[in-house]
Amino acid sequence: MPLRPWSPVVIRECGEPLLPLPPQLLKLEPHPYAAVGAPYGEGASPFRLRSGVIARLLIAQQWLQGHNPQVQLAVFDAWRPLAVQRYMVDWSIEQECAARGVDPSQQGPERDAVVEAVGRFWAPPSDDPSTPPPHSTGAAVDLTLASLDGQELAMGSAIDAIGEVSEPDHYQQLAEACTDGEQQRAYRLWHGRRCLLRAAMSTAGFAQHPNEWWHFSCGDQLWAWRTGQAEAIYGRSGC
Repeated sequence: MPLRPWSPVVIRECGEPLLPLPPQLLKLEPHPYAAVGAPYGEGASPFRLRSGVIARLLIAQQWLQGHNPQVQLAVFDAWRPLAVQRYMVDWSIEQECAARGVDPSQQGPERDAVVEAVGRFWAPPSDDPSTPPPHSTGAAVDLTLASLDGQELAMGSAIDAIGEVSEPDHYQQLAEACTDGEQQRAYRLWHGRRCLLRAAMSTAGFAQHPNEWWHFSCGDQLWAWRTGQAEAIYGRSGC
């Protein structure tokens, strides 16, 4: 997996603590990666973020409910230690190989294509402190929208889906080309929800991953690259 375009951004660590998410934020449990065996270690909760990032998430939640009181943010994943990043990259490659009928143990162009596809969504589990995976910094969060009773809203694709379907504006393009009225309404609904999530997060200062409708960060290298900042303020944390 190649380095990302934001990898050259300099990190000047600010030292903010990694804290548990407050009860005002809905956490989707059981945690999906822990459920498939990801090695968090005893007492290492994934539902943690830097203190400044949590403050911004609460701002996003407030903005969202001001615009739609029946909807809330729902956190899918937050902090991720390197061991989990490494495990989930390998797990995702295996899953995608299975979906495509590719033997993951056999090197060749078919497996290479899987690794490339997975690499658009999963950052390399780099041990280099100058190129940390975004989630290992405590600055990145994967999240969606949910009703007030905790039911996730349909967004057109699952979090972590591999492919164009996960790109933030995928359904806008499909809606513009669609001639089936019912299908077009579904595309517009999904796109509208993705836009609502993006607006809430952008209002609070987050930057969105270019390939993932669910991934937002503030203070890491990706955020600095997307917002034109000279430096990131969060490096690898707690792992």
